[in-house]
Amino acid sequence: MTEPLLSQPDLWRQMLALVLAATVVMGSPGPATISVTAVGAAFGLRGSLRYAWGIVLGTIAVLLVVATGITAALTSMPKLAPLLAAASAAYILYLAFKIATAPPLAARAAEASRPTWLAGFLLAVANPKAYVAIAAVFAGVSSNQGAGDIGIWLKLTVLALMIVAIHALWLVAGAAFARFLRLPAASRIINLVFAATLVLTTAVAVFG
Repeated sequence: MTEPLLSQPDLWRQMLALVLAATVVMGSPGPATISVTAVGAAFGLRGSLRYAWGIVLGTIAVLLVVATGITAALTSMPKLAPLLAAASAAYILYLAFKIATAPPLAARAAEASRPTWLAGFLLAVANPKAYVAIAAVFAGVSSNQGAGDIGIWLKLTVLALMIVAIHALWLVAGAAFARFLRLPAASRIINLVFAATLVLTTAVAVFG
């Protein structure tokens, strides 16, 4: 009979290590987290929920790609990797421009001006940091596996929940700035700062 999870301290230690690694590595500033914060600041909490869900689902898709080894197969193709990197950079620069030029909340009425669910999903799957960070968490936990391995499905579940929690926190942090963005001057400054930070974190993820 399988020992209950609650009575297996080794598994709990592995889960805690997984959560801590995900918090530090996946939760650090990067194109996806900064974009969620920037969109939350530029468009408010309610106006950013669809985009945030796109980021979450796209990052979970990256998690599955990494877990199944598809990433290694793609990166082994020398001509494909530069094309993917260029496409990722171009899309993230487009989003940064859209954030930088977003009008103040008080002057914003068009629903079409808000980033869509698909925009978030595309940025997440094009985010170079996501693949590196998730692979690093997987490799770090796997290297410490012993007789009490938590298992691939539990590991995926924990990391998927961490993805939701991490991006929700970054979204709320960004939305906290939204009340300042009804003033045109403050709106322009904050949006430009977030757009520049998005470009910087992307450059670090690609070239760092």
